[in-house]
Order: sequence, then C-alpha cells, then structure tokens
Amino acid sequence: MTRQLNLASGNAHKAREFAALARLYPGPADASLEIVIPPRVPAVVEDTGTFVGNARKKAEALRGVLPPEAWVLADDSGLMVDALGGAPGVESAYFAGPAGDFAANLRKLEEVMKNVPVGKRRAHFYCVLFLAGPGGVELFFEGRCDGELSLRPAGREGFGYDPLFVPQGFACTYAELGEREKNQISHRARAWMNLVGWLGQRQLNVER
Repeated sequence: MTRQLNLASGNAHKAREFAALARLYPGPADASLEIVIPPRVPAVVEDTGTFVGNARKKAEALRGVLPPEAWVLADDSGLMVDALGGAPGVESAYFAGPAGDFAANLRKLEEVMKNVPVGKRRAHFYCVLFLAGPGGVELFFEGRCDGELSLRPAGREGFGYDPLFVPQGFACTYAELGEREKNQISHRARAWMNLVGWLGQRQLNVER
C-alpha cells in the first residue's frame, strides 16, 4: 500500500529532493510513502520566527485547501553559521532581502564571511519536517548536518547555500556531491529518516 504525503512547497528543488528521498527511504514495507505535489500550494509569509512555526504555518495553509482526509508534509530549514551568531538561521531564504533569491543569498554569505579564516567557519544545516493530518494530528521531525563553509563556492548540484557548505567528514561541498550521496547525509535526509522511523514503529495510517 502506498501512503501519500502532499508536499507544502512550491520549491521545485525541494520537490525533487523529497521525491528522491521517498524513493531511497520509502518507509515501512507494507506502507511505502509517496510525495505528491499539489496543483496549488498557498503562498505563506514565513514570519513566525521559528522553523517549527514556519513549517506548521505552511502545512496548515495547504491542509486548508485539500480534502479533510489528506496528509500534508511541510519543511522549514536553514543554515546556521557560528561566526555569525547562528545567522542566517530561520531567515536563510531571505538573507539578502525579501525576494528570496538563492544566488543573492549565496553572494551575501560569501561576502560577510570573506575575512573569517579557516578553522572559524563552522556551520550546520537544520531541517524541521512537519506532518499534519486528520483529527488535528501534528508531528515534527528534526535533522541536522554539521560542517563548515568553504572559502568560495564550488559545485553545480543542489541549491541555496549548497555550494559553500562542506559537510563534516567530506572534502567537497553539498553542491559537489551526487544526489544519492547527499541524500544519505543531509539535514533534510536525516529529518526524513526520523519521520520514516517513527512511521515504521507506529504504523500510522496516512492514506490520502
């Protein structure tokens, strides 16, 4: 039986990543998970100040336009840099301004970090997955990937800050890793695996 989770995101990069995660880690043998991209995802102002709050807001907005029996998966994630006191953090998507431009955000991070030496460039990616369903069920799952920032962007894969982030134990950036390798270590993959593990234990019925 395939269980469907409607993804509360209009970000095509995230949609592809979640679809790949669902193929790589499909969930319990008798209840594999499938990511569904709804035809319309309501726009949401991410103004709660927390990852959990933003993810909940996205999930609730999408549930409001779907049948009551539908299950929704939303995510909010960001990059925290030690040298910047945890910034850009929950404002990662808008670091360079309200347009939420990936390239501009990356340029700004590279610029503000240009005088920070190797050894003081520690950072981590953090992800919250928020699962919402019938009967007011709300659950969230966390994932984190530690690493550091490279001195300059490298790689063409991924999106956002991926070209600057070098995960711990690797000598290349997220953007230089292949999709399968990244999806074994990333913050989003770890949050997804926590969700899948919970479902495996609880056998939650999330049929649409």
